[in-house]
Amino acid sequence: MAETGATTPRERYRAQVRAEVKQRAWEQIATAGASALSLNAIAKQMGLSGPALYRYFAGRDELITELIRDAYRSLADAFRASAATGTGLAGLAHTLRAWALDDPQRYFLVYGTPVPGYHAPDDVTALAAEIMASLLDVLADAPYADPADDPSDPSDRPSDGPSAPFAARLEGLGREWADGHPAPAAALRRALAFWTRLHGVLSLELAGHFTGMGFDPAHLFAAELTTLTGREDDGRSG
Repeated sequence: MAETGATTPRERYRAQVRAEVKQRAWEQIATAGASALSLNAIAKQMGLSGPALYRYFAGRDELITELIRDAYRSLADAFRASAATGTGLAGLAHTLRAWALDDPQRYFLVYGTPVPGYHAPDDVTALAAEIMASLLDVLADAPYADPADDPSDPSDRPSDGPSAPFAARLEGLGREWADGHPAPAAALRRALAFWTRLHGVLSLELAGHFTGMGFDPAHLFAAELTTLTGREDDGRSG
């Protein structure tokens, strides 16, 4: 993602160099993974010395943080735009899949195996919460396909089924997990199901684990979405 807001020639040059560093970092990640990211290797590719490059990024972790910020921001913006059109849960699902397929390395950086030794700062966590907030906003207003998820139904209580221990736990921790979002408990449970099940399909698809199995992963994704929404999905976003 190109940086904006630079006004003086020096600021514009700095923004250009940082943008090129990030682009080369993505190329490295695509080749060897985020754990192998090397600023010295990037500096050599750009014809710079290692110390010169460290004037633009203080270290590997700062560069990874910038890449993660860009990734989360792009998904947050895509979710917000999708939600604004009123496409509902299906629209968010297809937005998520399109975003993931557009750049698998970007997807795996934020939703794949954590980078060893890296710890994201608080503002990155806030960006992730912004994405979840868009999902919860939609779910809070969505009709409940499963009567067991209807908060107006007195039988929809954490003590009613075999999932009671987890449901009760989620009820207690949901506000923290959802960054204080006021969505009802049923929406929190549906959001967790949506997030885990669709990410499960996407992660396997992008890693190539469906290759040779004789079906289109898009159809599996649509089937999971149908289960989650209770409505047949036509495979289109919108």
